[in-house]
Amino acid sequence: MKRQEYLSWDEYFMGIAVLSAMRSKDPSTQVGACIVNQDKRILSMGYNGMPRCCSDDEYPWEKNDAPLDSKYLYVCHAELNAILNCAVGSVRGCTVYTTLFPCNECAKAIIQSGISEVVYMEDKYAETDSVMASKRMFNTAGVKFRPYKISGKNVNFNL
Repeated sequence: MKRQEYLSWDEYFMGIAVLSAMRSKDPSTQVGACIVNQDKRILSMGYNGMPRCCSDDEYPWEKNDAPLDSKYLYVCHAELNAILNCAVGSVRGCTVYTTLFPCNECAKAIIQSGISEVVYMEDKYAETDSVMASKRMFNTAGVKFRPYKISGKNVNFNL
């Protein structure tokens, strides 16, 4: 008889997104994303961080009222990183698993790249204009989005 306590596909792919988020050096918000095709194959992953060739020691990680001294103008979000890092070509028709509901800028990239579904873990900015715009665009473009259902399983490993 086969083992019963194995991970579901959603648990597995969201787990990859969570693990990817752990690569982020952002002191306040770590976000991860995992793009999966219809055959349940991982095409790409990403996390929020500085663009390639921009040292994360030289650019700000703070939230600041002075835009040039704040992380917001510099950090590349997890979903966009996953789209841009995909080495196999198109992500059309794929699902993106993300630990945080996408902002409006990532929503535009998700729509333009042809991703058809977003599975998200948290929606803590649901009341912001950015996320409300994302949901409006997803609905218009026919991109499905759904919350990840937390199963309560623990995954442990020693590093």
